[in-house]
Amino acid sequence: MDKEIVVRLHASFEDMVQKDPESQMEFWLARDLQMLLGYTQWRNFEVVIQKAITACENSGYDPADHFARARKMVDLGSGAKREIEDIALTRYACYLIAQNGDPAKQQIAFAQTYFAVQTRRAELIEQRLLEAERVSARKKLSTTEKELSAVIFEQTGGNENFAIIRSKGDQALFGKTTLAMKAQWKVPDNRPLADFAPTIILKAKDFATEITIFNARQHGMQSESAISCEHITNNQAVRNTLLERGIRPETLPAAEDVKKVERRLASEEKKSLKNPDALPSEE
Repeated sequence: MDKEIVVRLHASFEDMVQKDPESQMEFWLARDLQMLLGYTQWRNFEVVIQKAITACENSGYDPADHFARARKMVDLGSGAKREIEDIALTRYACYLIAQNGDPAKQQIAFAQTYFAVQTRRAELIEQRLLEAERVSARKKLSTTEKELSAVIFEQTGGNENFAIIRSKGDQALFGKTTLAMKAQWKVPDNRPLADFAPTIILKAKDFATEITIFNARQHGMQSESAISCEHITNNQAVRNTLLERGIRPETLPAAEDVKKVERRLASEEKKSLKNPDALPSEE
């Protein structure tokens, strides 16, 4: 395909993208996409859209999430305007339309690659955001546990048993000992269990620990046994909440080593500064 055509089509697709003011979700209008993809008649393009909707259903997705009915004002020859039916399309919907379009059209050939790349880019960005959230949750838990250790020291005169108190919290949260969970998740002996915990568990542990800190201060607990009982109670309460929502902590799979994730995110950030248009790594 001629480079000039590629540049022109790329600019056209980028110019046509719109953003919902509330959700900030990007979308294209089917009537605009029709012209970009080289379809002069709407009825012919509707056939392609219907094939794309069927493909969406077959992939296990709800078409309503990707093909939303909309209205559009068009100019008439007299200078007046008329409202016509349109469809707001997500990037994934555009990708499916391109895959089901006429491959003989240069516009379709370009769109197949364009939306495949853009869809994959969005998936990778979403993955990186989730990873960044987990790294942040791990750092927050670390800070909260240091605060609990300090509270124990301030109010009891020592914090030698902090690790034991934390382990008792694990027992209450998982229904298993820390050692048992480390064995289940294949955590190295010299690494904390939390470094391999999924985000929801990190946040659950952090919430329980925050409650322990609050109540230990609020009630002036002056013994490690009292703080320990408080921590067990709070972790049991968090566990019960998770169970009520269908989440059993001890059955969740281990997550990737958070230190590895953190290094990868830092590396990706350096790469993006050098080349902002590059796709995130899939490593």
